[in-house]
Amino acid sequence: MTETPEARPIKGVHHGAFRCRDAEQTRWFYEDVLGLVTEGGVVLDEVPGTGADDPYLHIFFRMTNGEYIAFFDAPASADPEWFQRKESFDMHWAFEVESEEALLAMQARINSFGVSALGPIDHHFVRSIYMYDPNGIQVELTCRTADHDAIFAKEKAEFADVLARWSERTRAAKLEKFGAEAIAKRGRAPARA
Repeated sequence: MTETPEARPIKGVHHGAFRCRDAEQTRWFYEDVLGLVTEGGVVLDEVPGTGADDPYLHIFFRMTNGEYIAFFDAPASADPEWFQRKESFDMHWAFEVESEEALLAMQARINSFGVSALGPIDHHFVRSIYMYDPNGIQVELTCRTADHDAIFAKEKAEFADVLARWSERTRAAKLEKFGAEAIAKRGRAPARA
């Protein structure tokens, strides 16, 4: 696909959002512990689009690049089980810091708040530390290594073959576990001019 603004219209993340158990507890972690800026929040009594009666606070935190993470504090519809720790394959944030020195400084800062930040783990393209937020979501802070871009360039060049081999290797297990309809491609390709 052509690399034009029309072909690739998404310029970045405005926000990713999840539930939180308690807005103040979440504010403490993301603002006090991690140092993000609380941009504010809005209280609404109905769910937009459905009109369902479910009062909630939608709170936003800004990162230095202008992107946000956000949370919904909606106690009436919350399931306490959702706040159990999630496996990292199921859900995690990975936030980037500028350097290895910044990563180690953040690890010391986080630990000083009594939050365990483990690592750093060397993933070759990044080095990372890990912790959990108060909502059971794993949070990773990461910094790029000197080889980051070269590793991604190599992976991009090989990806079509890697994906084809992976799909062939896992197709039977996925068909058995999920069924053909669940893993079928959706929609249709756009018409070509």
